[in-house]
Amino acid sequence: MSDITIRKVSVNDAKELLDIYSYYVKNTAITFEYEVPSIEEFSCRIRDITKRYPYLAAEMKGRMIGFAYAHEFIARKAYDWSAEVTIYVDHREKKQGIGRFLYSELEKYLRAMGVIDLYACIGVPNGEADEYLDFNSFDFHKHMGYELRGTFPKSGYKFTRWYDMVWLGKTIGEHLDIQPDITVFDNIQEVADHGTDK
Repeated sequence: MSDITIRKVSVNDAKELLDIYSYYVKNTAITFEYEVPSIEEFSCRIRDITKRYPYLAAEMKGRMIGFAYAHEFIARKAYDWSAEVTIYVDHREKKQGIGRFLYSELEKYLRAMGVIDLYACIGVPNGEADEYLDFNSFDFHKHMGYELRGTFPKSGYKFTRWYDMVWLGKTIGEHLDIQPDITVFDNIQEVADHGTDK
């Protein structure tokens, strides 16, 4: 992975990120989104996420090849120590370890922030895989240490087919009786970059 660089995303990256994501909207049920968001909407999503959480991009030879980010799990204070994670890799660059590299960096930052539990919401086939959705994302998360936490049968409808939605979870920290507040990503980035616990 020496030729791949992981860096923090900025709003200026929105077009390149959207180019990666749009393939999945138009051609797969990996995302249940029907319409490709506008560049303005996608930029707003980046701004909202980066107010608190890490949003990372993978680059190879100056070209964006994937991204991963964390965001709010549920909008209640008691859920502060949980985060939902999302990842997309350029469909032409799969099976090269990019996803593992991105998630490993993302987890490093989230751990430094004080986040304890990570959750991934994933679409899976209701039965056999088809041309729009398979079990690759599910299997990837299992290999990354995530465990099945819940299944919602036929909860997503796209391309005139019903798909299941599953929640996978992974614990990366310790649950304490007195739990310190999490730290905003921008406040820990320098510390995490140097591999030092805050």
